[in-house]
Amino acid sequence: MEDSIFTKIIKREIPAEIIYEDDDTLAFLDIAPVSPGHTLVIPKKQVENIFDTDDATLAAVMRTVRKIAPAVRDAVGADALNIHSNHGAEAGQIVFHMHLHLIPRFKGDNFFMWPHKDYKEGEASEIAEKIRAKLA
Repeated sequence: MEDSIFTKIIKREIPAEIIYEDDDTLAFLDIAPVSPGHTLVIPKKQVENIFDTDDATLAAVMRTVRKIAPAVRDAVGADALNIHSNHGAEAGQIVFHMHLHLIPRFKGDNFFMWPHKDYKEGEASEIAEKIRAKLA
């Protein structure tokens, strides 16, 4: 797999405002933030997205998210925080190195993640059954 821009940040080949690092993860400010304090948490291991991330790597990323989320929120005086991630080009992923966004939220910021849709009659049951079958 080709090095991503995030791998270059890990290797310190390009600069970033790194706010946290441990043996397995790195957290740094997004260069195009949705709001002040918008932070990315990445595994140091090069994995494309959730579909090729092993359990240990995902657990390390989530431990870091849990550790830094209150600090990010409190440092910018946010009211709340979204944790968001895109997995695959059609989902909006543009850097193909798994990452989670921590996006500070403020009352009245008018940032909406996605529209809501309703299921057609019986559609939810059909989809749930298909998912359960894939898990079996």
